[in-house]
Amino acid sequence: MSLDYNYSKSNLYSYGPKIPKFISLLLIFVSLVPFFHAFAQENPSEQPKRHLNGVITATNNGISIIPSFTLGRPAVFFDLSMGGERFSFDPMLRFGMDGKPWTFVLWGRYKVIKDSRFTLTVGGHPAFLFQEVNMIVNGKPEKMMVGNRYLAGEIATNYKISEKFSMGLYYLRGTGIQVLGARNSDFMALNTQISKLILSKNFKLRVNPQLFFLKVDENSGFYVNSAMTLSKEGFPVEIQGFFNQKIKSEVAGDDLVWNMSLLYSFSNTFSKK
Repeated sequence: MSLDYNYSKSNLYSYGPKIPKFISLLLIFVSLVPFFHAFAQENPSEQPKRHLNGVITATNNGISIIPSFTLGRPAVFFDLSMGGERFSFDPMLRFGMDGKPWTFVLWGRYKVIKDSRFTLTVGGHPAFLFQEVNMIVNGKPEKMMVGNRYLAGEIATNYKISEKFSMGLYYLRGTGIQVLGARNSDFMALNTQISKLILSKNFKLRVNPQLFFLKVDENSGFYVNSAMTLSKEGFPVEIQGFFNQKIKSEVAGDDLVWNMSLLYSFSNTFSKK
């Protein structure tokens, strides 16, 4: 069987301008450094605590880490976290409800500063964004899945002002290695969280407003969004509503993005013996 691609092999594997060598090395370094801490004890004098946490999300509209980008159809997310008090491996596996893969993001994160009020976290990941493209197979048009590959690094801060209010800054830099679309992105956000808003004896509300700047290749823009999460004490399932509104932007995408989601959370902590 012969394959005649609508996209030639040269386009599939070297699409767009070459990445500057310095940026490539920097992204690779940021992406891999957190993983090295997985092989060292965080505090040899004590038995370190380990965790295995996760959130499974079912939503009517899959929304990306950068919330101006969407899958545009129902999706299910598996967001996991495993590790110790400082290092964690946080894979994010996201699929359409039809079972087709959307994104696999393999985070490694390390808390550089961690105290009762302030945290500074650095992280990096390789990521795979799956995309259906039209190809010619035996003279007939068919859709096939192509995996776009990215490297990214992040810096995140958070300051806990009170038991109910915290805020922080977040920066994410992503670069495509082998992609069919945009190659470079910069995402800078001001995050806030208002939690433990008591609605009744058993129900609480958490609100997460965000203002962010996004640059994708040569286009940029400003956005505002918020997630509102309703939880019941002692019950593992939460209901969340989310919207993202474009303020002013040249980046392609809908002016308003929204979804409704069900979130199931689990958490386990244990010590190595």
